[in-house]
Amino acid sequence: MSKVSWQLADQAAAVDRRRSERAELIVRVDYATVDELFSEFTRDVNEGGLFIETEKPRPAGTEVCLHFNLPGSDRTVKTNGTVVRVCDGSDGSAAGMGIEFDDLPSDARSHINEVIRTLRSRSAGS
Repeated sequence: MSKVSWQLADQAAAVDRRRSERAELIVRVDYATVDELFSEFTRDVNEGGLFIETEKPRPAGTEVCLHFNLPGSDRTVKTNGTVVRVCDGSDGSAAGMGIEFDDLPSDARSHINEVIRTLRSRSAGS
């Protein structure tokens, strides 16, 4: 198998590893590592994690503390996560990093699922 084939297989595997449905919505995410603070956007979130679009992604394995608000809620979701995937954008996709939640509170998980269901039903009806 060629190097390109391996890369495509790895990308497909990354998509297949998602355990939960995702929805596209724009949410500002504030996050911190041990020594830095950042504020970026995500368009891809689910109960298992999110993808932050950034030109300066943190390395895989980096632990982050996340704070964000979901549409329709004034409550800030606060959780920890780990960078599990880094994209440099060279393949035409957005540069950034995939973060898996480590300890998402159950009420935040329920709210994320509700937002995703609502967005999917709206897009199916259009």
